[in-house]
Amino acid sequence: MRLARENPRWGYLRIVGELKGLGIVVSASSVKKVLWDERLGPAGKRDGPSWREFRRAQAKSVMAVDFFTVDTVWLQRLYVLFFIEIASRRVHLAGCTAHPDDEWVTQQARQVAWTLGDRAEPIRFLIRDNDRKFTSSFDAVFETQATRILRTPIQAPQANGIAARFVRTARSECLDWLLILSAWHLERAIAIFIDHYNGCRPHRSLNLAPPNGRPATETFGGTQTVVVKRRDRLGGLLHECRRAA
Repeated sequence: MRLARENPRWGYLRIVGELKGLGIVVSASSVKKVLWDERLGPAGKRDGPSWREFRRAQAKSVMAVDFFTVDTVWLQRLYVLFFIEIASRRVHLAGCTAHPDDEWVTQQARQVAWTLGDRAEPIRFLIRDNDRKFTSSFDAVFETQATRILRTPIQAPQANGIAARFVRTARSECLDWLLILSAWHLERAIAIFIDHYNGCRPHRSLNLAPPNGRPATETFGGTQTVVVKRRDRLGGLLHECRRAA
């Protein structure tokens, strides 16, 4: 039953073969009867994995990409392009611009693809929405590296929920508290926040560790005194605490 549910494309004979490899001898007719009794039909007619199950199974090789906008004090709208790794939640800032045309978006894609080229686990899937700013040349950059582009359904933001959750965090913890003057100012501010996000901010999905992990430290107990130093960033908007040497 477990083999059939977890592998909806496996037929009766494939399941018999897998069981044989585990030292379990059973006939195809017996497998068929068991599956029919549990209302699991033949291969191709069983329900496949859900979107959430697919992301969990492929998380280490999946990355998402998205845009979000920020308005400056001069009422100029700027666009931020970022990538986020699904498994580690590590964020990569591609760039900020007021004019995300085809040439700019493609160039950012090349730089990110080059940066990720030395990963031990290659990126097999890239999740993006149907925004027109993601042009065919943008997709081609990743497709040449054997990365498959997965487009989310229309009007289904939850399909790219991890990227959307980062945008909400960046706004509530950083951008909503700043007056942005220019694209350079925005890129510098968001780059500092992403460095803080990757290196210091705890994540519930990562057992309260940051995406880049934490250095090994000695655990103190009882009434022993621990000296902690605070580092202020973005004018004190972000606080990073570290144990004094």
